[in-house]
Amino acid sequence: MANHPVTPDGRYFVVKGRLWRCTNPDLDAATRQHWVNQLMNARRQVKQAKQSQDATALKAARSHVHKAKVALGERGPVWWNDDMPDFNRYLVKNTPYANWYIALSPELKSD
Repeated sequence: MANHPVTPDGRYFVVKGRLWRCTNPDLDAATRQHWVNQLMNARRQVKQAKQSQDATALKAARSHVHKAKVALGERGPVWWNDDMPDFNRYLVKNTPYANWYIALSPELKSD
């Protein structure tokens, strides 16, 4: 999320005009680090599977990426409990965050 604007409620960061869900801030540091490590390992497995053109390994590695992202709260059920919908992967201009994003100074935007 470095150098990417984060929505005022801390739920998303913006990259190229698209919202991406942030990690669940309620995770304790050890749990968060465990899943970040798992995610990085899985991403390396994806890279290796692509390089070796191993479709079976690629499918398994992508499954591990997904599992880690769900555990971090970046995918799957939302980690907030106020019944607000999930806008993960939406263009920010098509969400309730549009006016906030428009109001950001140009150097803060990630477009």
